[in-house]
Amino acid sequence: MSDPKSVITRLHGAGGAYMHNLIKEYFLQLYDGYGEVGLDVLDDGAVINGIVFTTDSFTVRPLFFKGGDIGRLAVSGTVNDIAMMGGDPIALSLGVVIEEGFPKSDLAKIVESIKNTVEEAGVHIVTGDTKVMEKGSLDKMIINTSGIGVASDALKYNFTVLRKTRQVKYEWLVPMNLRDGDKIIVSGNIGDHAIAILSSRQGIEFEINVESDVAPLNKMMKAVLEVGGVADAKDPTRGGLADLLNDWSEKSGLGIYIRENDIPVREDVRNAIEFLGLDLMELGNEGKAVLAVSPEMARDVLDTLHKTPWGKNAAIIGEVRKDIQGVILETAVGGKRLVTRPVGDPVPRIC
Repeated sequence: MSDPKSVITRLHGAGGAYMHNLIKEYFLQLYDGYGEVGLDVLDDGAVINGIVFTTDSFTVRPLFFKGGDIGRLAVSGTVNDIAMMGGDPIALSLGVVIEEGFPKSDLAKIVESIKNTVEEAGVHIVTGDTKVMEKGSLDKMIINTSGIGVASDALKYNFTVLRKTRQVKYEWLVPMNLRDGDKIIVSGNIGDHAIAILSSRQGIEFEINVESDVAPLNKMMKAVLEVGGVADAKDPTRGGLADLLNDWSEKSGLGIYIRENDIPVREDVRNAIEFLGLDLMELGNEGKAVLAVSPEMARDVLDTLHKTPWGKNAAIIGEVRKDIQGVILETAVGGKRLVTRPVGDPVPRIC
């Protein structure tokens, strides 16, 4: 096995501690102070002259899985990164790297999926790039999507409400906006995407009928911002809830307390997790959002989520607390354990 101290390994791209350390050691030195929300925030996007900008590359295996494919994943992932910062997504680029010998029939299916997903999200593909690599030098296909968005009236209203309870330095959804007492809301069942990917891979088939949750969430986010009181939002992709909540705790300087019994999860997904020896807190998701909401508005935000197609199973799972450090999980049997940032994603190449 390669030594992660001297060479790049898959752990460095898995969304956990190794990846965060790699970014801080090598790439953060590129930050030169530019942007209202810049590279130093290490969020899923940046804000430049009022424009939200993000980019992401997708290497999911297999390309087609239960509930989705690499095309739907690429559009949804980039749309969601913009939406989770409070931006209203407008346009995307599409960069595709294809292995020589790739079936045109599969390419047609992926392009059709991209078309359907951008229509669902209400965004536009406006530019792109195509490359073909020699057979054997690439695992079928990689897609890169970059996107831009702008602040909506809903975002401005959200911060009008939030400013009634606190001072706000960033009028974008970032972890530094969190305060003691904020409620932590997850928009739906956790773990569906990771288990759907696993059940679609050759040699890991088991009796379970779970589809990926992959979906663009910008319309759901607009609905909750129109209620107001949202301090931050993020989709729990690589590294899952564990990585997301540790990121919030580190950047806000506050603790986060979560109750395991309150985390929504399908029973068959829970059974699969136990069978495979996985940790629910570390599983990636591609159609869920985690929100930090002022306690005064949490119930209204939850009710609004329940009225959307993407938030029917939304639940309050915990709160931000200044009297603890890090992320504490109250287990199903009443114990407490410290949840640390995962080393890497337990299910590689889910996005």
